[in-house]
Amino acid sequence: MGLADASGPRDTQALLSATQAMELRRRDYHMERPLLNQEHLEELGRWGSAPRTHQWRTWLQCSRAQAYALLLQHLPVLVWLPRYPVRDWLLGDLLSGLSVAIMQLPQGLAYALLAGLPPVFGLYSSFYPVFIYFLFGTSRHISVGTFAVMSVMVGSVTESLAPQALNDSMINETARDAARVPVASTLSVLVGLFQVGLGLIHFGFVVTYLSEPLVRGYTTAAAVQVFVSQLKYVFGLHLSSHSGPLSLIYTVLEVCWKLPQSKLIGATGISYGMGLKHRFEVDVVGNIPAGLVPPVAPNTKLFSKLVGSAFTIAVVGFAIAISLGKIFALRHGYRVDSNQELVALGLSNLIGGIFQCFPVSCSMSRSLVQESTGGNSQVAGAISSLFILLIIVKLGKLFHDLPKAVLAAIIIVNLKGMLRQLSDMRSLWKANRADLLIWLVTFTATILLNLDLGLVVAVIFSLLLVVVRTQMPHYSVLGQVPDTDIYRDVAEYSEAKEVPGVKVFRSSATVYFANAEFYSDALKQRCGVDVDFLISQKKKLLKKQEQLKLKQLQKEEKLQKQAASSKGASVSINVNTSLEDMRSNNVEDCKMMQVSSGDKMEDATANGQEDSKAPDGSTLKALGLPQPDFHSLILDLGALSFVDTVCLKSLKNIFHDFREIEVEVYMAACHSPVVSQLEAGHFFDASITKKHLFASVHDAVTFALQHPRPVPDSPVSVTRL
Repeated sequence: MGLADASGPRDTQALLSATQAMELRRRDYHMERPLLNQEHLEELGRWGSAPRTHQWRTWLQCSRAQAYALLLQHLPVLVWLPRYPVRDWLLGDLLSGLSVAIMQLPQGLAYALLAGLPPVFGLYSSFYPVFIYFLFGTSRHISVGTFAVMSVMVGSVTESLAPQALNDSMINETARDAARVPVASTLSVLVGLFQVGLGLIHFGFVVTYLSEPLVRGYTTAAAVQVFVSQLKYVFGLHLSSHSGPLSLIYTVLEVCWKLPQSKLIGATGISYGMGLKHRFEVDVVGNIPAGLVPPVAPNTKLFSKLVGSAFTIAVVGFAIAISLGKIFALRHGYRVDSNQELVALGLSNLIGGIFQCFPVSCSMSRSLVQESTGGNSQVAGAISSLFILLIIVKLGKLFHDLPKAVLAAIIIVNLKGMLRQLSDMRSLWKANRADLLIWLVTFTATILLNLDLGLVVAVIFSLLLVVVRTQMPHYSVLGQVPDTDIYRDVAEYSEAKEVPGVKVFRSSATVYFANAEFYSDALKQRCGVDVDFLISQKKKLLKKQEQLKLKQLQKEEKLQKQAASSKGASVSINVNTSLEDMRSNNVEDCKMMQVSSGDKMEDATANGQEDSKAPDGSTLKALGLPQPDFHSLILDLGALSFVDTVCLKSLKNIFHDFREIEVEVYMAACHSPVVSQLEAGHFFDASITKKHLFASVHDAVTFALQHPRPVPDSPVSVTRL
């Protein structure tokens, strides 16, 4: 329907200036379909609330098919192993498994040092968890086992609960190890319990709160922590135990202070041939007992001391594993189940902790090797774990004289990839400075406050930053792009022009309790009208009018009373008047009273007709106040994803305030869930109906031009909340 030919636009143009009327005639506002407000849209589309599904009901049902499906869901090896293409994948998995095992052997020994444990426990942690993940994991390419970040987090716990010694000269390694191993294994059990529990309740989405800049900043800071922790092995120094905030700074200062005491070193062969351990006091790996250790129950007395660290380690370990797993899954075209990954990683830590392993995750460097050397499935992981088992059972004694400095060098070399993430600062500066701020805060907090507190600070800061960013969205007044039904920000699109008589306002973020006040303030500011001032002035003038009317009525009543009293006082009866004179006077008085009363009735009728023709004294124009240059306001609510009670009150107040200054308000582009929430919040009533809500901005603009809001004699009131 063409707006230029309708009677509504003629009324619109009558309210506008000549220039604006010409602009409307120049631009053709038309719709190739009927205008759709929310009522029409619901009727046309037969809208109804989506049926609710109670998933918990299906959980309580049990059948043979459901039990089998549940078994396959939580034991994925039963799904993919029977379909394993032996001819195509076995050779690649075999070579990949051997490559990873060769890499995992020195890393396992080295990362045990990071955890503050004897190196052999790194081998245990490279066997049990890897084989468990082979059974329960869904990623085909990640390499589960010891990892530098996890090991240094475990090391901070073992250092705090079982310090090295009170005095540097009195170090009883046997007693120290005997105290630390139960702490690490109990921590692993507790980490596993957290991960399994969260996975079973489908809490895998928790990792979404760890953004990529946060994870990369955290792992970079952890790499710096690992690097500093290995300096004592590289230089052969005995350092005091430091834990808690600023422990990294204290360690660096102590290394610099004791650097003149450093010792020269060599590799395993030189160490064994020259007896470096005895002649130069060079630390070596030491005894690696052959065979596996029996399972040991966790020390439940330590649970209360470890619960906070265990939860942090559980979340960090899962975040690293799932992020790598999704990268490989996307690259090779398969799906990773985040909840099952959480269960698989939890079982790896839980069962591993019973066999005296420390918490593990997946290694970035080993995962890349496993993929690049031809690995296609977790068969490669199983082969690497069997190779580690062979080392534990038969070949462990060959590494007895391996200097710890060599293991430290291996650790530092493997940090190369994570330390390269320092270049993220340059790329984030160009791409997104808010993400750069998250990266810097995470890195700095982790360096200064240690790994556990650093992660807490990073998560809290990133969530607060999201809230702050929603408090400062982009507000814009929209104009129509010529010859289209598209509306864009007039400040960004030079050809987008505002529709004369109509203001279209949009926010780039949802409106809720944290930014509802900012939304209202920005709306009033962008409209170019001091709404609050106009309302206050209107109320003052109306109040003044009422006071003047009241004073006038009081004055009239006073005059009437005075007239009545004076009339009573002046009445005198002449007793000498004859009866005939009195009768004649009464007749004349009656005639005069009839004439007088008739005149008064005619005056009252004439005054009533004039009052009915007079304009409403409560309008802005009648009060002498400036009128807005638009008659309709349209709120583009397409960005709303939900509404809360504060948002409902803010929208109600917007309707009230703009109607007070004779501007009608419409809403447009609400999503169905938002409409349902508006209904549930009793937003719609006699004054605000679904006829004020349109399917699109163009629908609302077209309707506003066809029906410019006239100044009502008695406008429908909206109570301000």
